[in-house]
Amino acid sequence: MHRDRAETIALLALGYVAGDADLLGRFLGESGLGEGDLRQAAGDPAVLGGVLDFLLGDDARVLGFAAEAGLKPDEPLRARAALPGGDSGDRGAL
Repeated sequence: MHRDRAETIALLALGYVAGDADLLGRFLGESGLGEGDLRQAAGDPAVLGGVLDFLLGDDARVLGFAAEAGLKPDEPLRARAALPGGDSGDRGAL
């Protein structure tokens, strides 16, 4: 997947998360970002990757997002792989 497409999907994911108060609260809690921080960093590919990581942490979130966005269920995972930190080679050795 091209990075532009991946960023578009991640921005859609951000909109999905931001549109649900419960999901937004969970994301902000897990990420440590405040709402203002999130608004400022919304265009940062690393932050967008974090939004996708959050969604990918729960199958129901992925399926709900994909259905709402008109995506195939595997597209969020493929988008994540195209963003910084999405390739296991970017994460370093454990």
